[in-house]
Amino acid sequence: MYHGTHMQNAHIIITNGFQRSKDGLLGEGVYISRNIEKAKCYPLSVDKKDRVIFKLRVQVGKVKKIDSDNHPLQKSWHQNGYDCAWVPPNSNITTIKSGREEDCVWDPSRIKIVDVACCMDGAKRKDLRKLIKSQGMSEGVCTLCHKDMGTGPHPIQNCWQCNKSICPFQWKHFCDQN
Repeated sequence: MYHGTHMQNAHIIITNGFQRSKDGLLGEGVYISRNIEKAKCYPLSVDKKDRVIFKLRVQVGKVKKIDSDNHPLQKSWHQNGYDCAWVPPNSNITTIKSGREEDCVWDPSRIKIVDVACCMDGAKRKDLRKLIKSQGMSEGVCTLCHKDMGTGPHPIQNCWQCNKSICPFQWKHFCDQN
């Protein structure tokens, strides 16, 4: 899943963890999305260059689907034994005009940051990835391509030209020019 935040908050979230927002469409909790395009819209009214999108691994637990306005558990799902509330895509909730789904997780410890999915500033992205790694948060993520390794390690190879270790899932690899 994904979470969009302001660049100013990125270091704090990585080092201290997520904090529940006090209210929102689904009440108190940490708002995340399975849709990266939705996460890229947050925070609202902030320039794209000041946004960071985290890639997350989430243990959703018991999920309550909220698919209509004024759902009886819209803001009380946690008090009724659910760990997460989920608004499916194209639901009948009028405030979600994009048609994109949304999730709200009660317990921030169920959320683990595994990578920076989006950050327009390459240097800041690199620094944030280094911080994620130093916090021990990136286990299960390839150190070269920064993608989730799923069922096992990626087949690391040496570049035929520069002999540097590369992952076949890397977006790009440029050989060092001497």
